[in-house]
Amino acid sequence: MPDRLRVVLMSYDPEGFADLHAPTVAAGHDPVAYVCAASTAGGTVGEILAQLPPGPDLLVPHRAAGLAQALTGYRPDLVICNGFPWKLPPEVLRVPRLGVLNVHPSLLPRHRGPMPVHWAVRHGDPETGVTVHWMDETFDTGRILAQRGGVALPDDLNGDLVFAQIRALSRELLSEALELAASGHVGTVQGVENAGHEGVMGPQDAVIDWSANRRDIHNLVRAFRFGLFPLPGPLTVVDGHWAAVLRSRSEPGEGVRKECADGPLWITEWVPVPARGAWLPAG
Repeated sequence: MPDRLRVVLMSYDPEGFADLHAPTVAAGHDPVAYVCAASTAGGTVGEILAQLPPGPDLLVPHRAAGLAQALTGYRPDLVICNGFPWKLPPEVLRVPRLGVLNVHPSLLPRHRGPMPVHWAVRHGDPETGVTVHWMDETFDTGRILAQRGGVALPDDLNGDLVFAQIRALSRELLSEALELAASGHVGTVQGVENAGHEGVMGPQDAVIDWSANRRDIHNLVRAFRFGLFPLPGPLTVVDGHWAAVLRSRSEPGEGVRKECADGPLWITEWVPVPARGAWLPAG
């Protein structure tokens, strides 16, 4: 039977911590501290504190530089991350006796980076999944302990349903990974096929370029449906006014027809927005 581990949990909001806490406790281990980066904590610190069980502290660092010293006092055997936004420096990775685990919502090595589900949709992947891996000194490249797909990304997807499935799968896989980690499993080296890192979708992605292929534009519209953007959909001009596109289709039907590089695309749902300059930097 593996030893009872002292575990530090690092995440971004109450749901993220809950998805780490439940499997950790169910496996018989002890969460000794929570860490939420100040850059993502926002108004959630009070909510996290309200849901913390008695005992663990909540650390809200502004930068990673002092994190190693802060964690050393907790004598962690293991650190587990879920949606933590920083690349952890080597001195932090060396603090826990066993290492640092990361829960990443993609089938690594595909879609490394901060928005893997959005990029899976944008690339037209039929499904996604979850990977639990050891952290190393670069983003999402460490050895894999547990991985599973099966989260479907249908054409007319429901973002809330997809993320609910990812959360459930994350808890299940973390339970498996904890058993392996506690037993000293080093994991499996990631392959190189389909490997790649993708960054944050930003203003450069927010205006539709109609010279692109229609499938690429359609998938951009689908990716925006997951939120995390100031806009509900990418921008274009519809009937002479700026609008955010919510849904599109490549088959003929009702809606506004737009010509793409390889054929027409129909905008089937959109909402008016203020002029483009109200959303995007000039230039």
